[in-house]
Amino acid sequence: MAPSVTNPKTNGTLAAAKDRRPMTVPDFMAAKSRGTRLTMLTAYDYTLARILDDAGVDAILVGDSLGMVMQGEPHSLKVTLNEMIYHTRLVARGIRTSLLVADMPFMSYQVSPQHALESAGRLVKEGGAHAVKLEGGERSARAVEAITSADIPVMGHVGLTPQSVHRLGGFRVQRDAARLLDDALALSQAGAFALVVECIPVDLAEQIRKSVKIPTIGIGAGAGCDGQVLVTHDMLGLYGDLHPRFVKQYADVGSSIAHAVEEYCREVREGEFPGPEHSFRS
Repeated sequence: MAPSVTNPKTNGTLAAAKDRRPMTVPDFMAAKSRGTRLTMLTAYDYTLARILDDAGVDAILVGDSLGMVMQGEPHSLKVTLNEMIYHTRLVARGIRTSLLVADMPFMSYQVSPQHALESAGRLVKEGGAHAVKLEGGERSARAVEAITSADIPVMGHVGLTPQSVHRLGGFRVQRDAARLLDDALALSQAGAFALVVECIPVDLAEQIRKSVKIPTIGIGAGAGCDGQVLVTHDMLGLYGDLHPRFVKQYADVGSSIAHAVEEYCREVREGEFPGPEHSFRS
């Protein structure tokens, strides 16, 4: 895993980009046996991806959550494969060392294993993804097998699967232990290299982690997983439409931006900006 150095400005740890080597799928998988916790955050453009990568996040997910936080939709179902390819391409330009994972959007893998393979291939070839992520357990196992047969790494996703929002009746905690354990095992056996586990009880997340050899990445699944993922806009206070219980807000960037814009508007209206230091002389 990447070495890290203390950042005196934040009193935290900031991985030195120049000393890090790119995170690979084998590295990601090996972290579980080493007991190294994995970090993953979302990004949808070059600028944010560059910031996350420089800060040392292990993996960056181009999530279909962009339908909500970038497009203003109530769910992710309207996101298209072409849109995912576009945003993945932007993020890829900002990455030096993080593993780049792209979500497979609704109806890009459900039709048939062959269709799933073709969609995944486009995300890698046109988008620059290192791996793809898809939702569903046993029902998605054949798609995972087809995609991995072409040496495209697949991250699975069980528990609350946002693309199933209508069937689930909303974004709700999932508690069917037997089904979720079967789903996790099915994806692991199909060749997935990691597994996102979303919105399930803590004890069930622990059972899943112990039942599979691949890393489990939790979101709303407690601290017992092998790593964690959050939507970056949530943890930075940039997206205020939803306030999931499992999100810790590490900064209130939204309020900072609003304050800066208010100051800009005031200074322009009152003639304070631009000042002499922002102007040119003949």
